[in-house]
Amino acid sequence: MRKVLCLSLIAMLAVSLTAALAAPVNTRIKDLAKVQGVRSNQLVGYGLVVGLAGTGDSDKAEYTIQSIASMLKSFGITAPMDNLRPKNMAAVMITAELPPFAKPGDTIDIAVSSIGDAKSLQGGTLLQAPLKAANGQVYAVAQGALSIGGFSVSGGGSRTQKNFPTVGSVPSGAIVEQEVPNQIGANGTIALSLRQPDFTTANRIAEAVESRFGPISQARDPGTVAVTIPNYYQQNVVGFVAALEELYVRPDSVAKVVINERTGTVVMGSHVAVSEVAVAQGSLNVRIVNRPEVSQPAPFSDGETVVTEQQQITVSDKPASFIVLPSTANVGDVVNALNAVGATSRDVIAILQAMKAAGALHAEIQIM
Repeated sequence: MRKVLCLSLIAMLAVSLTAALAAPVNTRIKDLAKVQGVRSNQLVGYGLVVGLAGTGDSDKAEYTIQSIASMLKSFGITAPMDNLRPKNMAAVMITAELPPFAKPGDTIDIAVSSIGDAKSLQGGTLLQAPLKAANGQVYAVAQGALSIGGFSVSGGGSRTQKNFPTVGSVPSGAIVEQEVPNQIGANGTIALSLRQPDFTTANRIAEAVESRFGPISQARDPGTVAVTIPNYYQQNVVGFVAALEELYVRPDSVAKVVINERTGTVVMGSHVAVSEVAVAQGSLNVRIVNRPEVSQPAPFSDGETVVTEQQQITVSDKPASFIVLPSTANVGDVVNALNAVGATSRDVIAILQAMKAAGALHAEIQIM
């Protein structure tokens, strides 16, 4: 049954890909490229989580004790480090992503991860902590009650845990304090960066822009298309980018076969072509069976009855299925031909790899 389902799935995939080859799918430029300079920035910070129910760091986490002493000192309280017990606190690292065009006062989500030996951050509250970018500047400040989405309960030598209680999050837990400067089209041009660089796709994007706005675009390289902002859009760059993103282009791609050997999944692009090749597919089975037998001694021989193992080995080699795949540029023909030899999904993987080695499969094979 599993074999039938795999073959059916491959056949359905072939039909869908064949249809896609017959009717190319146009895609918005918005889904193919992005405006250069419009990007998010990663933020990171160090902080303390308080209010834990005895599940915080142990006395071995010296940096946690040092952090507690430094925090108390900032409030004018001096406490000997030897007397501090951090079991209700935990040292954590805070990560966040600052989206483009975030303004001071906006809030962003943060993730909080324990770096010590705390058992759980459940019920904890993150104290105010600055979040820095790679340039060392502070762009946001984080604070708030944690949501960990899991738990850890132990008792009587047994323990039950769900998800990871040492990692939590605070939705809208950080306030943006500084804006990242970003001026799109300041010099009268913008650049579109393709998500998957390709000569043909870049050229088609430039042609689509020219057909809509005139000769204002040029494909610099497979990953970049430069566009000059028309005079009548100089005061409305956002509207111009929105109009660009709504243009439709038929993307191109190289012929590729993606194989996941762990799951037996095979995905072939619509441009996969095959030269004429002969394929033989067979299997060799070896079966070894141990059967206990009783050895009975002859009468009056003073022998003993013993049990022995008799080993039986059976070898079967099924006749190999043999088929000639004709030269074709259709994915459906490839899959139907492989189905004809009774190939399972894993057989298809081995056959495709052998066809690639023989030079008959004109596509790139990517192993996941």
